[in-house]
Order: sequence, then C-alpha cells, then structure tokens
Amino acid sequence: MAVEAKFDFLGYSFGPHCFRQDGRWFTGASPSKKSVQRLKDRVGAILVPGNMGAWMEVYGSLNRLLRGWCGYFSPGSHYATDRVIEAHVYDRVRNFLARRHKMPARSIGPFRMEAVFGDLGVVRPRLCRRSGAMS
Repeated sequence: MAVEAKFDFLGYSFGPHCFRQDGRWFTGASPSKKSVQRLKDRVGAILVPGNMGAWMEVYGSLNRLLRGWCGYFSPGSHYATDRVIEAHVYDRVRNFLARRHKMPARSIGPFRMEAVFGDLGVVRPRLCRRSGAMS
C-alpha cells in the first residue's frame, strides 16, 4: 500500500494507521495531536495548584471533561491516544493531590494508579468507551 499523508478534520486525524500486532496498514481515524494537546491543557487548567475546590468538585469536572472527550472520539483508533491521556491525567492528579497533602514533589504515596482510577473515582479513558461505563 502506498503510504498517503494524514489530514486533520474536526479534531480527527484521517489517514494510514498501523496495526500494532502484525504491522498491517489500514486507513482510519484517530484523535489529532492538536486535540490531544488541547485536552491535556484543559486537564492542567482543572488541576492547577490554585484550585482550592473540594476533591468531589475537582474530580467531577475532570470526569465530565474526560467523558465528553471519550464520547466525541469514540469512533476510530484510539488505543495509543488513550494510553497517553491516561498517563497524563494520572501524573497531573498525583501531583495535584501530593501538593494538597504537602508531600514531597515526586512522591507517589497513597496515590498509585489503581487508587486514582479506582477509589478516587477518576474516569479511565480506555475503559469508558469499551464497557459503556459512562456514569
């Protein structure tokens, strides 16, 4: 297959994509790099050091943002994008909570990935599409 250039339209990047398992190419759609960066910026705006809201309000607005993004970008190839977003959200939430609890800057403490996406209630992007767990 001749590799064609990708083009961006309505937040999606259309063009050739590669199956990770066997290396075959297919024409598909995935969230564009600009859309991913915009989401990262919005997550960062919610989890700024000056945000003094209760955790319920903070994670509620974060979850609304992530659910909306997952809903819009549900069609297409998003495995790699979801992993990038999940890592970014985890890093921002961990740093936000470590600051709130006056812990050392790079410590994890009780804020492991299982806790952030489990007990603390943050939506995991790769699961909100597949299982239909949008609530």
